[in-house]
Amino acid sequence: MDDVVLLRFTLNDAPVEVAAPAHWTLLEVLRYRLDQIGTKQGCDKGDCGACTVQLDGRAVPSCLVLAATVQGRDVRTVEGLRGPALHPLFDALDGAVAAQCGFCTPGIVMAADALLRKVGRPVTAAEVAEGLAGNLCRCTGYQKIVEAVVAASERSEARRG
Repeated sequence: MDDVVLLRFTLNDAPVEVAAPAHWTLLEVLRYRLDQIGTKQGCDKGDCGACTVQLDGRAVPSCLVLAATVQGRDVRTVEGLRGPALHPLFDALDGAVAAQCGFCTPGIVMAADALLRKVGRPVTAAEVAEGLAGNLCRCTGYQKIVEAVVAASERSEARRG
């Protein structure tokens, strides 16, 4: 019989309590216990970025995070970016036609959002490329994605200014 752990952490600004096998990753808890299916299961090795979430504001591949280590911490998934208006990153990706199949999009959005929150100003293409280095896209290519994130950062700055 597997050991089970009771996890208490904040998910998308709300406290959660969930039981899961002790060996599960954060990805497994999010998808199979908390129905956060925007977090995609890809390579299970931390190579593709499809499962990227924010842990205490930092973009991480959730397939490499042992769920027991998130006790008392803050986790944000792509579902946590929902609001009354379309998030600027989704709008920019759509406007730049920077997503095709969409499988990688949630991970890219979470990594880009973490970058924009960290930098707090319009970003350069080089900063975006570095910030998204752990996210693979097999359909679109990266130029449109990078351009969309730069555009979203500029729009966010204009709204603040």
